Amino acid sequence: MPREQEMKANLQNYLDGFNEGDSEKVISLFAEDARVEDPVGSDPLKGIASIASFFQQSVPSVKRLELAAPIRGSHSNSAAMAFNIYVEIEGKESVIRCIDVMTFNDDGFIIDMKAYWGPEDIQSSLNF
Repeated sequence: MPREQEMKANLQNYLDGFNEGDSEKVISLFAEDARVEDPVGSDPLKGIASIASFFQQSVPSVKRLELAAPIRGSHSNSAAMAFNIYVEIEGKESVIRCIDVMTFNDDGFIIDMKAYWGPEDIQSSLNF
């Protein structure tokens, strides 16, 4: 099982990859057989090829990610973070308030990511 410190560091690397515009940095955090459900309730992406395509499109479209609270660990192989996604949606500056829960394999790679956000978690026409 990965250590809590390692899981938290990988979540920070996820944020950093987005903020640096480096989709490959984000993709490198995922296991070959990972699963991503973003948002929860959508059809999950399965496997690194689908996940890579998703992040190659989403990373460049995000202006920045910003933590809303410290990254949280667990007594198991999962960690979570609450953060804000600053992005343009339909020509309007917007923020999506999100909580990601990620599960890790023994090698420290993300094997499951669930992004919790809904329509009411999006605010538009913000100055940022």
